[in-house]
Amino acid sequence: MLFENLNIIEPILKALKIEGYTSPTPIQEQSIPPILEGNDLEGCAQTGTGKTAAFAIPTLQLLYNKQAGQKGPRKIKALILAPTRELAIQIGESFTSYGRYTGLKSTVIFGGVSQKSQTEALKAGVDILIATPGRLLDLMQQRYISLQDIEIFVLDEADRMLDMGLGHDVKRIIAKLPSKRQTMLFSATMPKEISKLIDSILTNPIKVEVAPVSSTIDTIDQSVYLVEKRNKKALLMHILENKSFESVLVFSRTKHGANKITGDLVRFGIEAQAIHGNKSQSARQLALKNFKEKKIRVLVATDIAARGIDVEELSLVVNFDLPDVPETYVHRIGRTGRAGAEGVAISFCDNEEKSSLRDIEKTISKAIPVIEENPYPISNSTVVIETSKEVKSKDFKKKPYEKNTHRNSYFRKDKKRN
Repeated sequence: MLFENLNIIEPILKALKIEGYTSPTPIQEQSIPPILEGNDLEGCAQTGTGKTAAFAIPTLQLLYNKQAGQKGPRKIKALILAPTRELAIQIGESFTSYGRYTGLKSTVIFGGVSQKSQTEALKAGVDILIATPGRLLDLMQQRYISLQDIEIFVLDEADRMLDMGLGHDVKRIIAKLPSKRQTMLFSATMPKEISKLIDSILTNPIKVEVAPVSSTIDTIDQSVYLVEKRNKKALLMHILENKSFESVLVFSRTKHGANKITGDLVRFGIEAQAIHGNKSQSARQLALKNFKEKKIRVLVATDIAARGIDVEELSLVVNFDLPDVPETYVHRIGRTGRAGAEGVAISFCDNEEKSSLRDIEKTISKAIPVIEENPYPISNSTVVIETSKEVKSKDFKKKPYEKNTHRNSYFRKDKKRN
C-alpha cells in the first residue's frame, strides 16, 4: 500500500515525498479513508504508530478542498487538542510539513510562555489551531479565539488528557464547539472514562484499532533489573558504559528525582539534561533540541513532560522508577521502537516496586524477563517474584538480548569482569 492509493491530493503527496514517506502505517491506512469520507473516528493505537499523520493528512485535505473560492479573513476551521506543550509543538510541526503546499495556515498555542506571539498569529488569521486546554480557554476568555466556525475537532492522547486532570477543561471546550462537526478521538488506551467521552462527543464513529489495548510493541526488547533502591544510580552508570546505547531516555517518577539523576550523570561525565514541568518552556525545548541533535546523550524526563518526545532511532528507554499506573509503562517504552524500528527498554525494580511490576505484566499480558547478569542484585533476588495467574513464573528465567548480538556480547564481557 502506498499513500497514492489513499486518494491523497497532489500537494500533500508532494510534501510526504519530501519527508521520505511512501507507505502508510496501519493506523494511517485504516484512518485516512473514513476521515476523508467525513466520518467521525475513534482511533486506538500505541504511541509511535504514526497517528499524528493519520489525522493531520486528511484534515489538511478536507480543508484544502473547501478553501477554493473562499474570501475574507481566515477563520479557525480545525481544532486539535493535545495534553502537553511538547506534543502540541510536535503536531504543529507535522501540520506545517504535510501542509507546506496547501496554502493553509496553522499555529500552536500553549501555556508557560508569553502569549504575544500567539495572539499575533491568531490576529493574522489561522485555518488550523493546535492547542493545549489551559491556554486555549485563557485566550477564549480574552476573546482572541472563537470556536464557532470549527468544522473538524481532534482530541489527541485522550487517555493522557484525563490522567492529567484535564477532563473538566476538555468538556468546557467541547461545549463551545458547533454541534455539527467532524470529530476524531485518538487514545493509546481505552479505559471506561474514555468510552464515556466517546459516547458523548462522537456520532456513529468508525472504530480503528491497530494494536491490542495496553499492549507493548513487539519490536521493543523489554527487560528488568531487580535492584536495591540505593543502587539504582550505580546501575544506570553501569548500563551507560555500553556505548552502543547512543541516545537514552530515562524516566523518573518525580521532578526532584529527574534533577538528581541528571546531576549525578553530569558529575559522572555523561552529557545529560532534564525535562519536566518546573522547567521553563525555553529550557524544555532546548533540552529536547539538544537530545534530538545528539548534543547530549541522555534526556531525563517525567511522564507529563515526555508526551510529544519523538526522536528517531532512540536507542534505549530506562524506567529508573516504575510508574504507578501500568498503562504509563506502555507510553514510556513506546518512545523507542517507533514506526517498526527495533528498540530496547530496561526497567529498574526495587522491593517497594514489585507490586507495580506485577500490575504492569498483568496489563501487557506478558512477563518481563529479569536480567541475570546483575552487578547490583537485590538480597535474596533469586526468589521468584509472586505473580498473577496470567503470568507464569518460569517466564522470568528468560535471558534478554538473545536477538541483539552486540548487546549480548557486552553483557558476556561484563560477566567476566564480575
